[in-house]
Amino acid sequence: MSEQQPNPYTSDPAGQGGQPGAPGMPGQEDYKWGPGEASYGYPQPYPAAPAYQPTIGGAGMPTPAHPMAAPVGGAGMSLGDITIAGDQIITPSGTMPLKGAMWNATDFSRTEEKIPPHAIVLAIVFFLFCLLGLLFLLMKQKTTTGYIQVTVTSGGRHHSSMIPAVDAYTYQWVMGQLNYARSMSM
Repeated sequence: MSEQQPNPYTSDPAGQGGQPGAPGMPGQEDYKWGPGEASYGYPQPYPAAPAYQPTIGGAGMPTPAHPMAAPVGGAGMSLGDITIAGDQIITPSGTMPLKGAMWNATDFSRTEEKIPPHAIVLAIVFFLFCLLGLLFLLMKQKTTTGYIQVTVTSGGRHHSSMIPAVDAYTYQWVMGQLNYARSMSM
């Protein structure tokens, strides 16, 4: 019905449209599906997997032959279960060097404001006697729930700690402590 046209996308200059890898066709290699050789150094081969480092002492973690000496200088500060003592960061998952540590904090707390139940009762009682009882509905009660997550990474290790939020200013307090820890890590 229709005449077959030459394939304009072949590398055959004569436009014959021969199949790659066909016998007797010079300069034609077999087509190989999939990625070819890397060009410009990309993609790089994956690096070897690091040695297994559990976060809790136990199997696979070497035990020191001698007890660890107490760090010099005493405890500098403590934030949750993370303690800075001397030039070390002490966590339940092990010690890390203080120099070059990366500190982060994430606020997972929320503060709600609502009218307390006793204000509603007072508004109803005093509304019957005088119209000023509605002013009791202006009373507000703030409650804060949640936690602040503090993470530290140093020396190839990572530790995360949760600090409960007791009021709306807990995050500012944690950030002050965190900035002090960052200044000591430099």
